[in-house]
Amino acid sequence: MGRERYPDMHQLMITADGGGSNGSRVRLFKVELQKLADETGLICHITQNWRGKPLISRETVVELIGSTTTKTGLTVRCELDTRLCAKGIKVSDAEMESLNITASLFHPEWNYTVSPRDAT
Repeated sequence: MGRERYPDMHQLMITADGGGSNGSRVRLFKVELQKLADETGLICHITQNWRGKPLISRETVVELIGSTTTKTGLTVRCELDTRLCAKGIKVSDAEMESLNITASLFHPEWNYTVSPRDAT
């Protein structure tokens, strides 16, 4: 949907907590994010901080998202995705090495960028 509304968009910022098996540090999350980048051509920036505050709980995330405003009257809606994810999917070292990930200098375990891989 975002791509249709913003066809000239080249980058996507994702703020995510790092908790549990669905965290942004998990190998499978990174693999799926790489697929998104490859399919859309978007550069995806991942951070576990928002406005300098670590995203350590669902309540923190909802509170920060809910307080987002702009001068033009932007409203933000946030909801928790409670769907269950498949368990036991293994990601090999070779698959991890194929990812186009650049770690941030500041807390690289929390902050990184996934860029599309060359289609060649």
